[in-house]
Amino acid sequence: MGKHYENGRSKGVQAAYEWLEALGSAIIIAMILFTFVIRVNEVKGDSMLPNYREGMRVIVQTIAYQPAAGDVVVIDATNTPLDEFVIKRVIATEGQTVDFDAFGGVLVDGVPLDESAYLDSVETYAYDLEFPQTVPEGCVFVLGDNRGYSTDSRSSELGMIDARYVIGKVFLSFGGA
Repeated sequence: MGKHYENGRSKGVQAAYEWLEALGSAIIIAMILFTFVIRVNEVKGDSMLPNYREGMRVIVQTIAYQPAAGDVVVIDATNTPLDEFVIKRVIATEGQTVDFDAFGGVLVDGVPLDESAYLDSVETYAYDLEFPQTVPEGCVFVLGDNRGYSTDSRSSELGMIDARYVIGKVFLSFGGA
């Protein structure tokens, strides 16, 4: 006579059932993690060169994130003429005033912004919006690192970003061309 185990299942069937149960739990946890805590996005275009290249993947912290100056963020710009998710750097938050000096440097509240940690040279000029601009309540001002090829808050196509459309902060990048 064969051996009988819990609920009449053989040891192999019981082990397979336990393995499938663990796998199912892992899949559910991964789905929750990638839906509510982190996201993976792909960098498109050259607006963040030299720091982020076309095709790179970025992992974004989404839960309990509040935009802060200097953060690289992913923005849902599907409600703008850009009609895609974009990656940009937060330069200023609500209540701060952004302007540009004669040499292309960024001024926040009248103070030159030190961007030497992530930019080799700074040549930032206004697009079609008038400056100085004060960031409205609940919004952020963003720029691409590749200022000559970035549609960002200097342009009426994107403008100031409602913080509700900031998906989260980039905390890891990998891959790309």
